Amino acid sequence: MSRILLIARREYGAYAKTVGFWLSLLAFPLFAVLGGFIPILMRSNEPVREVVLIEEGVEAQGLAAAVRDALRDDADRRAANAREAAEKAQETAGAAGSGAAGNALAALSRPKMRIVAPPTAITAAAPGEAQDEIVRHYLGDEVAKAERLDAVVFLTRVNGVPGARVWSARATDDTVQDFVRGALKAANRKSVLEAAGIDPAVVDATERFRPEVKAFSPKSAGAGEVSFRDKLPQIIGLAGGFLLWSLVLTGASILLNSVMEEKSNKILEVLLSSASATEILAGKVLGVAMLTLTVLLAWGGIGAAGLLTTFPDTAAMIGDVLLHGGLLGYFAAFMVGGYLMYAVLFAAIGSFCETPRDAQTLMGPIMMVLVIPMFTMQMAIGSPDAPVIRILSMVPFFTPFVMMARLPSDPPMIELVGAIAGMAVFALFMVWVAGRAFRAGALSDVKLSWKSFVSAARGGGK
Repeated sequence: MSRILLIARREYGAYAKTVGFWLSLLAFPLFAVLGGFIPILMRSNEPVREVVLIEEGVEAQGLAAAVRDALRDDADRRAANAREAAEKAQETAGAAGSGAAGNALAALSRPKMRIVAPPTAITAAAPGEAQDEIVRHYLGDEVAKAERLDAVVFLTRVNGVPGARVWSARATDDTVQDFVRGALKAANRKSVLEAAGIDPAVVDATERFRPEVKAFSPKSAGAGEVSFRDKLPQIIGLAGGFLLWSLVLTGASILLNSVMEEKSNKILEVLLSSASATEILAGKVLGVAMLTLTVLLAWGGIGAAGLLTTFPDTAAMIGDVLLHGGLLGYFAAFMVGGYLMYAVLFAAIGSFCETPRDAQTLMGPIMMVLVIPMFTMQMAIGSPDAPVIRILSMVPFFTPFVMMARLPSDPPMIELVGAIAGMAVFALFMVWVAGRAFRAGALSDVKLSWKSFVSAARGGGK
């Protein structure tokens, strides 16, 4: 036992004492925060497109006004959504969180486009190629920035049906095109209803109507209206599944690289002279487990400090869900089972390898299989009882991740107990099989392949 602890301490210190380990540990929360804020920042800093509307012929009269009305309605709708979101932020995050959320929502509620007066050169030109050439000029880079346009929209009406030709400065930008299509669709619907004899005021009131819809459920906290507190377990379950996936794969990859490096440098042979292969494997698995626990505690501490500082009310709700909802205990169980399965497997693979290229024979298919939980975990929020989700959550290799995402939906206890029992049995089986393969790989110079790995696991590699 002392040799196992000595190897574990050596394995832990080899990484924990390096600057790179702590930099990479801190980089994940940083990039997680940036990953959430960068899309918001990009959307809030998206330029407002300057658009010109030109009605082609008397038949198109009124279409420009319809687009302007649609733009105004869109601005009102954005402002209303921002107010509703700010009110929800006030309820869930408190005054401190609602201030930051309000600033972000205010930036996101800006209109995507602004209608400007058309240049005289465009309106004075005869329709056709000559006018199109002038439009190209105002959309190009050769014109001064102050006079440059983002889009020119020619509105038409053929046989009573509205349409448009949209010239955009960027060929890939379809924002104006999509907005104009929606505005013309609404204008056509309005004209058809008015032609049927419906009062225009009734049509306008119908178009502007915004129903207030509230969600209720007998499983909500108050057996009534659904609140953010009711949705929080699903968010935590999904986040826990992704965190488990990241931690387990990170620890297993560290173990793979460690064993592979020590074999290539002949350090593994030196260790085998003073400890058995089983002791080496156990020590390495324990050492990297301590390293993974360090990463988890560091990430958890950073996350808790950030939430307590910015969203104290939300932090209190998360703590309540974790401590009283049982999620924390299941998270620990899934982490132990998932880590054991993958850690010993990756260590066994590393014992056959001396270079990363050697490991690709088995690692490629394994990593492709591990992509499956990344997709199914997201499905588990909306459809936790879908047959494919239930089946995958019972597969031991996927149980830690998929079942963690299913937990907030209260899966049947028989499924939960069965999944955990199956994972535990399979983890012990993996320890036995991978232990045999590790001993064979550490004591031989056999090149890694599916044939040699299976043979070693069956005992033929001794």
